[in-house]
Order: sequence, then C-alpha cells, then structure tokens
Amino acid sequence: MRELNQKRPVVSFRRKFLRFVLQFFIGGMIFLSALGKSLDMPGFIEVLKAYQAFPPAALKSLAFCVTGIEFFLGFWILSGYRLSLSAWGAALLNTLYTGWMVITLLRGLAISNCGCFGVFFPQPLTWLTPIGDLVLVGMCVLLAYLTQTEEYPNRRLRTALLN
Repeated sequence: MRELNQKRPVVSFRRKFLRFVLQFFIGGMIFLSALGKSLDMPGFIEVLKAYQAFPPAALKSLAFCVTGIEFFLGFWILSGYRLSLSAWGAALLNTLYTGWMVITLLRGLAISNCGCFGVFFPQPLTWLTPIGDLVLVGMCVLLAYLTQTEEYPNRRLRTALLN
C-alpha cells in the first residue's frame, strides 16, 4: 500500500497523449488484424499453408489459435487493463512473427501474401515486412515502459509489496 504522504508523480500531457496514441494504434492494429483473418478463415489457412512450416492437419487449429490470441490481445490492449503486461504480450507476439518471417525469407520461399491482415490486405513477404514488425515491437516496448512507470511509480514499494 502507498503511504499517505507519498504522492503519485505528475504525468505530463505529452506522455499521456503518446501512451493513448500507442495504446489505440497497437490495440487497433492487432484487433483489425484478427478481424481480417477471421472474416475469411479458409483464405487465412491457405496463407499459412504457403509458409510450408506446419502439417496440413494442424493448419485449421493454428489459424483459429492465432486469430483468437490476436482478438484477445487487441481487446486487452484497447481495454487498458494492466496495459504494461498486455504491451509486453504484444511485443512477444510480434517478435515471434518477426522470427517466423525471417526464417521464411532465409528459406527462400516466395510468399505472395504474408497474412498479416488476412486476405483482405494482401502484402508480399519481403525484408521490409519483418522490419515493420520490429518497429511495432519497439512501439510495444515504449508503451510498456510508459505505462509501467505510471502503474508502478515507486519500484521499491512495489518490490516490498510483492515479497
């Protein structure tokens, strides 16, 4: 618990505005990505098949899992509940996507639709695609940092409460 004489730090308007913009940009992008995939699940399954990384029997389950995780994560970020934790989750998800895309590019596969937004906004998989995901990872880390310092302004107090 916070002591009575301890004050919460004043958070500047610019910092709050940046956090707000990042929260809705990242959450909206992940949510819309899931929506694009879910509107044509058979098309998304075909996109996953092009990566030649999973057995055909697992593609349908994988497509539903990926879409479900993205819906959950996008909604969680947009809700603002435990925002730093959800931002770290989004950073992890996009790091995994980046690794998957880099491995696919190194394998020399020509993917006409990376599947980032399902089949409704097809983009070929190029080296710019994982770079874009890394930018999103950086935005997620920044959001986590901005939010974590607001949620836990006094790290020593937080550590004492958790131990």
